[in-house]
Amino acid sequence: MSKQTVGMDTIQSFLAQKRIAMIGISRDPKSFSAQLFQEFMRRGYEMIPVNPQGGIVAGKPCVFRVQDIKPPVEAAIVMTTPEVTEHVVRDCAEAGVWRIWMFRGAGKGSVSRKAVEFCREHGMQVIPGECPFMFFPHTEFFHRAHGFFRKMAGHYPQPSTA
Repeated sequence: MSKQTVGMDTIQSFLAQKRIAMIGISRDPKSFSAQLFQEFMRRGYEMIPVNPQGGIVAGKPCVFRVQDIKPPVEAAIVMTTPEVTEHVVRDCAEAGVWRIWMFRGAGKGSVSRKAVEFCREHGMQVIPGECPFMFFPHTEFFHRAHGFFRKMAGHYPQPSTA
């Protein structure tokens, strides 16, 4: 899949939401998704864990599907495989979730070309393949370094020119 860039305005709009679903979160507290979930909570976000197998994450019961969240959220971070992401974005559209962040740090991530196209065709804001840690103020050195190297390579999101 060719890298499609996203503007900083889309990232800032997503991070301005204070109630966010994390879809595909692991119940393993040492997993990256659980650590990211905890970081969002530490920064004052209300996070709703979504995992079709249920369970508890950070003391919160997982909902089985994004459509089960009451009241609904307007933003979701997707931490699934690309194949599952294609189904998740359809669930998000059905639930009225119009801001989607398809996580990618290292490795394959959750980005799917079909899922990105679906989001764009349905008027959903989509962030295809960034790591939220890079965009938090006062984040740890590793994440700042990741962002720095992305900037040096010309792959860091730019402010909107509109």
